[in-house]
Amino acid sequence: MTTTRRRYLGYAGGIAIPASLAGCIGTVPDDETDNATDGGTETRPSGTGGPGITISATDDDPDIPIQPAIEVVREAATADHPPRLRTTLTNTSEEAVTIGEGRAVHFEYVTDGDGLLTLLPPADDDGYLAEADCWRLADQIVTTEEYRTIEIAGGDSSSRAVDLYATTEADGCLPVGEYRFETTISLAGEDTDAAATWGFSIVLE
Repeated sequence: MTTTRRRYLGYAGGIAIPASLAGCIGTVPDDETDNATDGGTETRPSGTGGPGITISATDDDPDIPIQPAIEVVREAATADHPPRLRTTLTNTSEEAVTIGEGRAVHFEYVTDGDGLLTLLPPADDDGYLAEADCWRLADQIVTTEEYRTIEIAGGDSSSRAVDLYATTEADGCLPVGEYRFETTISLAGEDTDAAATWGFSIVLE
């Protein structure tokens, strides 16, 4: 069960937009681009739209009854889709827990520490404005501030897919290197009010 507590806040240009439009900024172009280089460094090996992605490190389990996990679903980008990860949150207690913020705990709309890569929920029919076969966003993602919560029953898990895009700050397509993502997982309820930070690192090569 997911609930929301809505407030409006624009993250691009200070423009507030309705919550229903959060994360929705355009369509993915149909045309393909040739393999590109950035300053002499190949960023899209032949046959793919980007370098291969691996999980290089994960933090220890946090000191709360939630066990996070991350896995690679699609290693590399193609002309049809960007790389994809899957996040899973498991309730290790016997009682139901409520956690938030509902998007951030699954790393949706979370950007790496260098500001070059971002994780987005799979695009709907409207998609995101991104360069085809490159997956660099053509514009900043505009989203609203909504505090969502997720309830996970005792022993159950919540999983979501997130796709990897280069931000507008990246110079070229998906840049090779190592990048760290982290988020805060907060527990909310009548008897508890705890939070923990958890993260992981990926390597693009």
